[in-house]
Amino acid sequence: MTDTPHPEFSRIIDIRHLDAKPITLTASAEEAKALAKRFDLVAVHSLAASVAVTADDTSFRVTGRLTADIVQSCAISGEDLPVIIDEPLNLRFVPASEIPAEPSDEEIEITEEDCDEIEFSGERFDLGEAVAQSLGLAIDPFAEGPEAERVRREVGLSDEGASGPFAALAALKKQ
Repeated sequence: MTDTPHPEFSRIIDIRHLDAKPITLTASAEEAKALAKRFDLVAVHSLAASVAVTADDTSFRVTGRLTADIVQSCAISGEDLPVIIDEPLNLRFVPASEIPAEPSDEEIEITEEDCDEIEFSGERFDLGEAVAQSLGLAIDPFAEGPEAERVRREVGLSDEGASGPFAALAALKKQ
């Protein structure tokens, strides 16, 4: 998860002032509008996360839930498709000094836990940007609405042969 130049949903956490209280992050209307633009959505009606941050040696574990009410376009028909996202969050912020500077040629095995490691430097990390990126990963780019099958039939993609991997080649051959 890399930083964007100007994160739309920035919530800086200072590791020197952490306590055991849960943290709730909620996007403002302006932030939601900017996130909708960033993720090519029709709208983000709400985005919230409720998390706990715990120290784990020099790293910090963030666990909780991300919830969002979004409207995206159907991948087939383009119609507005309301979607409720409710995803668990399990992130680990790791100091940059613990990340190897040079990639190794050695084969490594990555676990599910390794995939959600986020590098930070200094005394602060941006929890809001991590939540925003988690939202981006939770969006189904192939979501289909109720009109998808009708549109498939109209354009001739309703049967397996017409929509299979060789459909475009078959269409070219007919020409």
